[in-house]
Amino acid sequence: MQKKIIEYIKKNRVSSTEIADCLGKQGVVSGVKAINRGKFKVGNVFWVYAYGGSNWDMHEQIQGVKEGDVVFIEVFDCEDKAIFGDLVAKYLLLYRQASAIVVNGNVRDVPRLIKENWPIWCVGYNPVGCHNEKLDFELDKKIIDNKRQIYSGAIAVCDDTGVVIIPKECINDDFMIRMEEIEEQEDIWFDCIDRKKMSTFETVCLKKYL
Repeated sequence: MQKKIIEYIKKNRVSSTEIADCLGKQGVVSGVKAINRGKFKVGNVFWVYAYGGSNWDMHEQIQGVKEGDVVFIEVFDCEDKAIFGDLVAKYLLLYRQASAIVVNGNVRDVPRLIKENWPIWCVGYNPVGCHNEKLDFELDKKIIDNKRQIYSGAIAVCDDTGVVIIPKECINDDFMIRMEEIEEQEDIWFDCIDRKKMSTFETVCLKKYL
């Protein structure tokens, strides 16, 4: 079912906005924006983490990324340091064939990331990066287990509006139906304002087309 939903979203270019509506206006990865405009990416979520101002664990974990994955790097206690730059971006997007990279933190080497037109979503930029040293303490295992349970089997949809994650418990026939209904509703609403010359209030709120 995951593959079926991913292919439907790709084929129909179902936007992050529409996906969020299907999820009851939820699922957004807060604060992230595309570095390069015009990108539309969707894929299985590969969750990794960085913590304590070090990206050692991130480097270790991304070795398992598979083709088509959307790599979601979640940051814990790294201040404002950049989590990665052009080296990691090239490794993931070119050599691991990841679909996209999403990080709820900063990145660096931005001129190169823009030049290469990589599909990356981040919070911001910082030339100061994390250390690549192994820490003498681990991230709380409860956090890791909880996050892996949340993101394992999930789907990420990334575009110029942002990133929305579809939880694995929503990846079913009902969600497919909701996507189809949202697409149909959008067509109806635009027909109402374009052809029938109805106001957005009459269309969206009063639903006079019903």
